[in-house]
Amino acid sequence: MTPKRPTGAGAFPKAVETPAPLLADPAELYAALDLGTNSCRMLIAQPKGSQFHVVDSFSKSVQLGSGLESSGALCRSSISRTIQALRVCRKKLEKHDVKRMRLVATEACRRAKNSRDFLRRVQRETGLRLEIIKPEEEARLAVISCAPLVSTKTEQLLVVDIGGGSTELVWIDLSTVPRAERPRAIMRLHTGFKNADSPFPHAKVVDWISVPLGVATLMEQFSDVEDDAARFALMSWYFEEKLADFTPYANDPAREGFQIIGTSGTVTTVAASHLGLKRYDRNKVDGLRMTSEQIDRVIRDYLSMGPAGRKRDPRIGRDRQELIMSGAAILQALLRIWPTDRLSVADRGLREGLLYAQMSADGVLEEAVP
Repeated sequence: MTPKRPTGAGAFPKAVETPAPLLADPAELYAALDLGTNSCRMLIAQPKGSQFHVVDSFSKSVQLGSGLESSGALCRSSISRTIQALRVCRKKLEKHDVKRMRLVATEACRRAKNSRDFLRRVQRETGLRLEIIKPEEEARLAVISCAPLVSTKTEQLLVVDIGGGSTELVWIDLSTVPRAERPRAIMRLHTGFKNADSPFPHAKVVDWISVPLGVATLMEQFSDVEDDAARFALMSWYFEEKLADFTPYANDPAREGFQIIGTSGTVTTVAASHLGLKRYDRNKVDGLRMTSEQIDRVIRDYLSMGPAGRKRDPRIGRDRQELIMSGAAILQALLRIWPTDRLSVADRGLREGLLYAQMSADGVLEEAVP
């Protein structure tokens, strides 16, 4: 069953209220915007076979959630930065005459007491209508964006999306799905985590959790700890405590059939550092597989640098310097629980998931050939 499009999903009334045609035009452009706690990102793309071709993109660190932990509200300067970024997005949507889109906001807007006022101001000043999505949908979209990276050898899959304000984990059992069908089975989760009754093998979502801690919110909680190494250790153990209610917590999967896919700026930055890249290269990072030991080596290197050294390191980047250790603390906690020889690095996430879900619902993507 094709999911209904939420009434606040698009920027322009016609794009939202007009129902999808029975046969959507595969040449039509689609857009996906993800307004998170730290960044505002957008992709404009065209369906191409079983994938899509990116026509235009936008990414800006707006720090929308700055000060949210202490005040419970979005502050004026953060709102101003965000609206400026959204004006750029609006111009790009108009330039490409995009009609089909989903524009979503996540954890910062879920938690802020003034988020509704903020969304009304966004619509008034930019013409864009954003919808606040629930944690389950955020997790689901992150999962389907990673479908192409799922190994046919994987029986137990953990997808981790480390955001600015929250971290989503989804555990999926693929053991009953034929090997060649496993990536495709993940893509089919765009209709929801609860599988309809079906005689065919399907991806089973064992459990999922949205932890209200991301790189920005975790950093803010421990900003008063001066010692760099002590702050890192406290952040990592604190995050691990928040996973106690996650059902597969006590599982000890065999490394051979277990795969973690990590999607976040933290994971891609760690991968770039591991590769020694002076300039980020998505083609080298997306899909890279790393072991727990390789990741731990990079994190130890970050700690030995100290704050001053990390600021000078070109592999980390200016936007990531203050947030890399809180992200690394989350990553270390996960690998302490589930060490793996196959952590797949995904330079993809909510935007890609939004695009896949829209295109799949409209039937403009071809079935991938195993």
